[in-house]
Amino acid sequence: MHHPDLKVNEGVYIPPQVIDYPQEDPYAHLVKVEKSAGAADTYAFDETYPYLDDSFRFKWNSWVNALAKWLLVSPWNRIKYGLRIKGKEVLKPYKEQLKGGAVCICNHVYIFDALSVCRAVRWFRRMWIPMYAKHFNGIFGWVLRYMGGIPVAETVAGMRKFNEAFDEFHRRGDWILVFPEEVRWNYYKPIRPFRKGAFTMAYKYNVPIIPFVITYRERKGLYKLFGKPSEPLMTLIVGEPLLPDRTHTRKQEVDGMRLKLHTQMEKMAGIQNNPWPAIPSSE
Repeated sequence: MHHPDLKVNEGVYIPPQVIDYPQEDPYAHLVKVEKSAGAADTYAFDETYPYLDDSFRFKWNSWVNALAKWLLVSPWNRIKYGLRIKGKEVLKPYKEQLKGGAVCICNHVYIFDALSVCRAVRWFRRMWIPMYAKHFNGIFGWVLRYMGGIPVAETVAGMRKFNEAFDEFHRRGDWILVFPEEVRWNYYKPIRPFRKGAFTMAYKYNVPIIPFVITYRERKGLYKLFGKPSEPLMTLIVGEPLLPDRTHTRKQEVDGMRLKLHTQMEKMAGIQNNPWPAIPSSE
């Protein structure tokens, strides 16, 4: 079940249970890494990985990936999941603040959630997405790499290179998308605890954080032809950006932003009582 303590507003749709969601560990990996047989590239996620890649090959493959994303995957997202986007107008008053970049956050609940956020802000700059490293040696590694995915390094030396890459992305005015729940739980309703990475980046780069929340609709009508009844339709809601207060210490503001945005996203999701805290108890 989603969680026995979950309570939502009247009329808010909760999808049928598709798996046994963990009740104790909000960061349990439920999406398995599918190994690719005979992959051309097998990466080590240390200082040797090309976190920042300005090569012609990378740019070409990124262009091919973007073309496939907008011509094939995005329409399929609309057909299979009935994607609707609400609230884009809230970003218009922040046009000046967003010129220097932004950190986007979203609940991590279905395979096309990153694509959905990118579509919602398509008029803005390129999006870079920190991701679980092991998936880059899996069957979807090529897609993840060239859609803007950056594996989170697994060594100290690798983390230095990872951080240097994001420093450069920020210098270029690019955007960053982080899933602060860390791992994907398909069609899960509650908002899980937030890791601090996204909020640390927003404080470090002094850029707004934009919250996005994916909510669900019952699969009806023609959409029944393209998915199982247990697979809900998706609505992506764009929330009001939050600007870091740099007069606070980093720890104060990182924790403060986590609390504020967790509460904001609960309201956006129509949740009255969310069973998970904003900040994990063990950190």
